[in-house]
Parts: sequence; C-alpha cells; structure tokens
Amino acid sequence: MKKALNEKFEELFGAGGEIRTYFAPGRVNLIGEHTDYNGGHVFPCALTIGTYGLARKREDKKLRFYSVNFPEDGLVESSLEDLKPEKEAGWTNYPKGVMWAFEEHGHKLGWGVDFLVYGDIPNGSGLSSSASLEVLTGLMLKDIHGMDEITGKDLAVIGQYAENHFNGMNCGIMDQFASAMGKKDAAIFLDTGTLAFEYAPVALLDARIVITNSKVKHSLVGSAYNDRRNESEEALEDLQKVLPVKTLGDLTEEAFEASKEAIKNPVCRKRAKHAVYENQRTIRAYKALEANDLEAFGKYMNASHISLRDDYEVSCEEIDILVNLAWQIPGVIGSRITGGGFGGCTVSIVKNDAVESFIEKVGEGYRARTGHEAEFYVVDVGEGARRLS
Repeated sequence: MKKALNEKFEELFGAGGEIRTYFAPGRVNLIGEHTDYNGGHVFPCALTIGTYGLARKREDKKLRFYSVNFPEDGLVESSLEDLKPEKEAGWTNYPKGVMWAFEEHGHKLGWGVDFLVYGDIPNGSGLSSSASLEVLTGLMLKDIHGMDEITGKDLAVIGQYAENHFNGMNCGIMDQFASAMGKKDAAIFLDTGTLAFEYAPVALLDARIVITNSKVKHSLVGSAYNDRRNESEEALEDLQKVLPVKTLGDLTEEAFEASKEAIKNPVCRKRAKHAVYENQRTIRAYKALEANDLEAFGKYMNASHISLRDDYEVSCEEIDILVNLAWQIPGVIGSRITGGGFGGCTVSIVKNDAVESFIEKVGEGYRARTGHEAEFYVVDVGEGARRLS
C-alpha cells in the first residue's frame, strides 16, 4: 500500500524532494460516552485502522490536497493565507482547520505542503475518521516545521480546538486524545477535566473486541450532538446554583439524586443523569478491567447502552437492534453503542469461540429486521499517531 500511495503522490505532485509518511489511528471507546465534554472519564483505545498521510514541504504558502477516498474531488488547492471554513472545501476543512488552530495557538506556519491522504476507517462509522485526520495533520505540521516542543497532548488539544471553532462540531477531546496518545494493547483511562490519564492493559485473554457497523448514519448527528452538549450545560448551570461543582463529572450518583430537582428542564435532567452515572460507570469499569473481571466490565457496557438509549437519547432503531441481538448470544460479555450516536457502530466484547456465531447471527438478524447489511471488524488495539518514514 505504501508503494501505491507513493506512486500516486508522485503522479499528482511530481517526483523529488523529501516525501514523508505519517499515520494516525481511529479509535473505539469501550465505555464513557458523552462524558468527555462533561468533565468526566472516558476509556478509549486506538485501533490499527486510521488515516495515512504523505506530505512534502513547499517553498511557498500554497496548500495542495488530495484524498484517495474522494478522488471525485480531485486536487484541491488553497493557501496558508486563506484559512477559512468553506462548504465547498469538503474534507479539506479538517486539515485546514488544524493549520488555522496551529496559528491560533501561536505556532506560526512558514510554508505550505503537498498533502495526500488515505483512510481505511469506514466512512460514517463513528470510529473517528475526522479526529484521525486532524491528529495526522497536526503531526505532519509539527514534523515538517521542526516544532519538537509540541507534545501528543498538544496535538489532541489543537485538533479538538479546530473541530470546535473551525468546523463547528462541539466535540470533547476524547477522539483526538485517543488518536494522538494511543498505546498498543492498552486503553486510555482519561480524566477529561484535567487530562490526567493512565494506560490500562486490554488483556481480554479468551475474548476479542468486535465492532459492528450499522451502515446507517442519521443526518441529525451534528446538530443533535451540539443539542446534547447545550442541554448538559444548562443542567450544570442549574446545579451550580445549589452545589459548588465545576462539571457534571464532579458529582457522584448520590449527590446528583439529592440535588437533581434543581434542574428545571426535565430533558436536561435526563442528560445530566446520564453524564453523572456514565462517569461513575466508567471509573468502575476501569477498576474491573484492572482486576481482570471481564464479566463486570461487560455489565457496565450494557448499562451504558441503556443510559445512552433512554436518558441521553443518542441511539436509534438500527443500533438498538444490533445491541439487542448481541445481548441474546451466548459468549457476548457486553455490547453497546459507541461514538457520537444516531447510527454508526456498536462495540462488543465477545469470547473467542463465539465470534463466528456472533457475526453470523447478528448479521442475519439485522438483515431480517432492517434490510441493511452490517459490517463486522474484529479489531486489535494499536499505537497512537506516528511518522512512518
């Protein structure tokens, strides 16, 4: 693949000069959904699928982009002197946003690049292809400009800033952090309020992580995601009138239950309940995995899905069908929606001897109920973003 990408780069941009190759992974979140912008904990891991980038420094301020995944867009040209979000710019708004965010954070970019990208994350799957592209771009800019002072954490912060303020998606930091800071065979137990984190070995012994792609993505994902964040913030503001808390992640279940009537809007109250309970579930799930109690971890995953379905209301009919089918299969330790919601993927932990049966039965059941074909990925936990050559 690397040879083919190199040949495509030279065909588009010409031979010569130093062509550098980078990779940034996608992620799957094992538990801790919609807690990252609520000051809670998340528990993602980087995958071995992600986004590859080939880049060569230019001597001017020109930017030339090409995506192997969107050949119909052709070669897209822009400039460091014209970094603004444009609907017609399509996918290039993500790397352009990171370049803009670099400058906003005081990292002056001196020259443009020729930049070819290729991703093997299924589009619309909810496995963070956009965050992967943002971290990839940040790593490339850091390397080409010799900005050694920029850390992996910094790349995550800059990527999130670009997504929030350039592309208008009010996401938390989990996706970018997992892509930038991932570690092979480990999940990241991250406190999103402080960015303190620990690596937890994902030692599943006789089980595998299976991601099921519903192949459905409902169009309201962007606006509804931002709505959920606004509803959570409204709940927090009401609680702050009676409690000295900075985030919903500061609350235990007991403290929330004692003060929840301070939240005037019942919808906002449900959103806050999810944020509080999901954060505590994630802390307990991390401890369960540390103790090699996979059965307990699976129960927390299942409870997470119910909360995301009923209190946060980010699931959908197709995802609920996938999860319900998974729960009925012997050997499934836990299954839940993962990602922003409204379609995308589920994540399941499945015993090795049940993986084949899981794929067959869930696939057949889903096809019969929805008419859609699900896709299955039995995944490995991989390293974070890095330069390949």
